[in-house]
Amino acid sequence: MRSLWLLALGLTSLSASASVEQGLAQCAAVQDKLDRLICYDKLAESVAKVPAVTVAQPQVAAPVAAVAAPAPVVPATVSAAPVAPVSQAAPTVEESFGKVKKTEAEPERIELVISAVDTDAYNNLKISFTNGQVWKQTDGRKFKLKSGESVYIEKGALGAFYLGLESRNTTIRVKRLK
Repeated sequence: MRSLWLLALGLTSLSASASVEQGLAQCAAVQDKLDRLICYDKLAESVAKVPAVTVAQPQVAAPVAAVAAPAPVVPATVSAAPVAPVSQAAPTVEESFGKVKKTEAEPERIELVISAVDTDAYNNLKISFTNGQVWKQTDGRKFKLKSGESVYIEKGALGAFYLGLESRNTTIRVKRLK
């Protein structure tokens, strides 16, 4: 076990001339899972410390008999984000709430006004809102709602959404239909 730790410590101090591929190969050769993970973490940390922009140093002519050392490999960084087409209008934050995966600008909670409330065969609520969204209850709780009430829908853990009223201390789990 001690030799593995020494190997892991040796791998963390990769020299500047060692390439990322060599570091990956060395980490892959470590048998212990934890030591291998530590090796990969240290390799990623050392790659992250490499500056994105490097200044070219003047090369000195080597004597004919000397063998030139390979140049260090610097990972390429991509900072340009893809540009969306101009002709397509992006949906508003409220329109995309609950329909797509979270984006940076998406709120954690929205306020809506109910336009209609229906029930399905299992007595779960199907709630239509004034903005055109339709949400369906996914749990079996009893929860009374009526048209014209103002409710909120907030995000929960693991992609869940909860509908509630400010006047009540309870919520129901809901899923967006449209």
